[in-house]
Amino acid sequence: MAVKTVETVGPRLEERWRGILAVHARALCEIDRALHPHGLGASDFEVLDLLVTEAAGTAPGGPGGQCRVQNLAGRVHLSQSALSRLIGRLEKDGLVERSVCAEDRRGVWVALTDKGRALHTLALPLQRAALARVLGEDI
Repeated sequence: MAVKTVETVGPRLEERWRGILAVHARALCEIDRALHPHGLGASDFEVLDLLVTEAAGTAPGGPGGQCRVQNLAGRVHLSQSALSRLIGRLEKDGLVERSVCAEDRRGVWVALTDKGRALHTLALPLQRAALARVLGEDI
């Protein structure tokens, strides 16, 4: 039985890793292109999509479909500061609203507005179609 070593496994792992990165980059570009006419990027949509999930009660969140910003940070693959700036832009555009957590004044809740929910509904099929194109799925 052959023993796997860094020398024998390394090139295959690197190739797989680079393939994952390439698919990720293509997906982000495709989603950005599809959503750009609606003023959204892939990360903007991801935040709206996660908040819709919270509002539907299918993921752990807060009262009334709210989610703590720190909980979103672990799910959208952005730094805390980048996420905070993104949420600030979404709030400025009237898509989300922020509020201070009553139990822990350091925490901040974020929730979709009606405008944010409507834009998500409009953008959802575009985002899913972009993903299907990149990942080769029929929708």
